[in-house]
Amino acid sequence: MIKEKKITETIGLAPGTLVHVGEEPLRPVTITLIEYDKDNYRQKEIKSIDECFPISDTSMKKWINVTGVHNLEIIESIGKHLNLHPLILEDIVNTEQRPRIEDFEDYLYVTLKMLTYDEKDEEIDLEKLSIILGKNYVITFEEKAANVLDIIVNRLKSGNTKARIRKSDYLAYSLLDVVVDNYFALLDKLNQLIEHLEDDLVENPTSEVLMDIYELKRELLFLRKSVLPLREIIGSLCRVKTSLIEESTLFYLEDVYDHVRQIMDTVDIYKETISSMMDTYLSSISIKLNDVMKLLTIFASIFIPLTFITGVYGMNFSHMPELEWNFGYYITWIFMLLISVGMLVYFRKKKWF
Repeated sequence: MIKEKKITETIGLAPGTLVHVGEEPLRPVTITLIEYDKDNYRQKEIKSIDECFPISDTSMKKWINVTGVHNLEIIESIGKHLNLHPLILEDIVNTEQRPRIEDFEDYLYVTLKMLTYDEKDEEIDLEKLSIILGKNYVITFEEKAANVLDIIVNRLKSGNTKARIRKSDYLAYSLLDVVVDNYFALLDKLNQLIEHLEDDLVENPTSEVLMDIYELKRELLFLRKSVLPLREIIGSLCRVKTSLIEESTLFYLEDVYDHVRQIMDTVDIYKETISSMMDTYLSSISIKLNDVMKLLTIFASIFIPLTFITGVYGMNFSHMPELEWNFGYYITWIFMLLISVGMLVYFRKKKWF
């Protein structure tokens, strides 16, 4: 059953009207402010987004992470402080928005999909991530709380990272890089599932295995649909001409672009493997059916002469020479058994079973 989307509520509204599209989370919106430079690091949760502005009041770089995009007042407040385009704000609160990139004079806007594998439900978990890169600051909008970005937070805490001494564009690159790395972790999990299904397919190709193959194929199509626009985004970032991204950071972005291309190639290989597995399943079922038909044919072939003999002696004629034999019944049984054994030996010699 397809879950009803709230996106229908945006029909007929003026462009830039904020309407949250997506599931309503149970937890309230949390705002985390991280300030850092080469020698200092500060992190705190704030109650009001106004505490973060003005954004450039210190020499320290700022990372504002907003977890939850259903509070429209917070999104509107950020838009007013940074003079963000209304359509950008509309995209931030729309969790069904396709990944894309927008280049403005004072900031860059990037939205993409974060994918993780839910071990409990055994399915791919999708979360939208929006990134705003400005001069000396980065703002991220998570659809819901996740552990994907915790790696970057721990790096900044430790101080043993280039992000502490580089500009904010390097932090934006690090966020993109960790999202892409998580795609590799997802591919590893899918590879394990494919290998497991291949073993089941060889040992016991049941209808349940076929359903698992179809489910895995659907997940791969879903993954490809998420990775394809990501390749366009990273490629655009490598080509964009803006003062917000340093020349040295472009080298790292090109490395991420190569990783995305590698992910696309791997997804295509997995897709071909799944198609091959479906063909193998159909072939296995056909072979099993042929084996059953061969066995039934062998039994039918054995019983044809036996049926002929019993049919002949079942006729109601008065004068049949063998009817008066004392051991005729036993001789007939021995004769039929010899025919059956002889046919089985012949079939076995021909390797028909």
